[in-house]
Amino acid sequence: MTRPGRLRAAATAVAVTLLLTAGCTAGDDDPPPAATPSAKVTPGAAPPARVGDPVSNPFGAHWDWSRYQQFEPYLRRLAGSATYEEISWCEIERTSGQVDWAGLDEIASRSRDLGVTLHLKIRTGVCWATGGKARYTRGAANKTESAMPTDLGAYQRFVRSVVQRYGPYGVREYAIENEVNAPSYWAGSPEEYARLVRAAAETIRATDPKALVVDSGISSVAYGMGVADRLVRAGRMPEAVAAYQAYFQRRVGTRGQQIPAVNGEAQLRRALGTETNSRSLRFLAVTESLLTDRTVDVRQVHFYEHFSGVAPLLDYLRATTPPGTPIQAWEVGQFWRDGDGDPTSRAAEMVKTVTLLVAGGIGEISWLPLAYNPNNAAGSEVRYGLLDPDGAERDAGRMLAALADAARDATVTPLPAPVAGRLHGVAFVRGGSSTLVLWSASNTPVTVPATPGGRTGAVGSPLGAAGGGTTVTDVPVLLRADQPVDRILAAVR
Repeated sequence: MTRPGRLRAAATAVAVTLLLTAGCTAGDDDPPPAATPSAKVTPGAAPPARVGDPVSNPFGAHWDWSRYQQFEPYLRRLAGSATYEEISWCEIERTSGQVDWAGLDEIASRSRDLGVTLHLKIRTGVCWATGGKARYTRGAANKTESAMPTDLGAYQRFVRSVVQRYGPYGVREYAIENEVNAPSYWAGSPEEYARLVRAAAETIRATDPKALVVDSGISSVAYGMGVADRLVRAGRMPEAVAAYQAYFQRRVGTRGQQIPAVNGEAQLRRALGTETNSRSLRFLAVTESLLTDRTVDVRQVHFYEHFSGVAPLLDYLRATTPPGTPIQAWEVGQFWRDGDGDPTSRAAEMVKTVTLLVAGGIGEISWLPLAYNPNNAAGSEVRYGLLDPDGAERDAGRMLAALADAARDATVTPLPAPVAGRLHGVAFVRGGSSTLVLWSASNTPVTVPATPGGRTGAVGSPLGAAGGGTTVTDVPVLLRADQPVDRILAAVR
């Protein structure tokens, strides 16, 4: 496993430090324990989590393990990052007492070989362990929603077996369920979800005191509703409407009346008051209560919107996340039904999205999907992949790999305040070298004067000497020099 580096968000203006058996245990074929990494904390950086974070590169991905052979060469370029795997009690133990860990063992082993930290998302599903019948099934694997276990003690024994088995593989973070705001993922109430999380958290900590408990990851759409709702409640209606419009600019009409067009207060209040969105807000509130009382250690964000939605999201997270709580984006992508953007512009948008998130203090970012699946139910590429279905790199994949190279074992540093109104981006500082990802904050090009030894170029392309300075437009560029960030940008004009 890749050792941790100095990856810490030294976010100042935008810091989000902001402020997988009932009665079964791990088998005899468990892997040998992996050494626990130690975190290196940069002075003035965000406080570390309860255990050393082994992630040295914030830019990762989530992929279909059935296509691992096609993806492996690219995945090795993302070494040091994190990913997650969603597991279900009902799938692992289809019959009470008969447990099959083989598939997950292989995933855990391969992740470790890749140098990618594996997180697990533990779901119940619907089966003998929960009673009842599933109302929703998804995908070729026929995944279902989750329901409350009929025997909470049996559930805790299953959770314990997961932690005992996969801690030695280096798994240290366990999310409880997935997007519980959606009925297709969670059949119970918010109160039942909170009860489940508390039971799981108690078991996880008792089994591995170094482990971290993660919330379910409220959906991207639900987060947008939360952004607007908070502003409405604060009496900031024009800001609420503007934030809604920025966040959902590609979503309006994609889910019928769940995401309607909004141009004023009455329309926004109606949108927030629908049955679906009211449910989402209730689950968002219970998630935040679990963070506040420290039942949950890590906040999990999902974001699939246009990059202009990042700013209102970060503002929301700053206001609603307990100080010192790590925030990770386990699902980040580009939802664009019938999107007509060319590969170059879509790749540039990806760079802006993940750069703004990491500059805002988000410690881990997993792009989803890694590669487009042409056999998906939608029949089109609604969520944009970094790779072609056969594993060939797209512009977006090449660019994310370049960001990973720049950020690995580096300190994440937001741009200095004097240039924040003119440039967007972030800096990665490693040793005496600074690598900046930059684009113009407006339609006006910005010139970064030449720096001794400075090299520049498009993200993902070879860098060349920047003897005449660097002209920064709305297309992101990389600028690297053996100088502090402040000095590189001191004479920006």
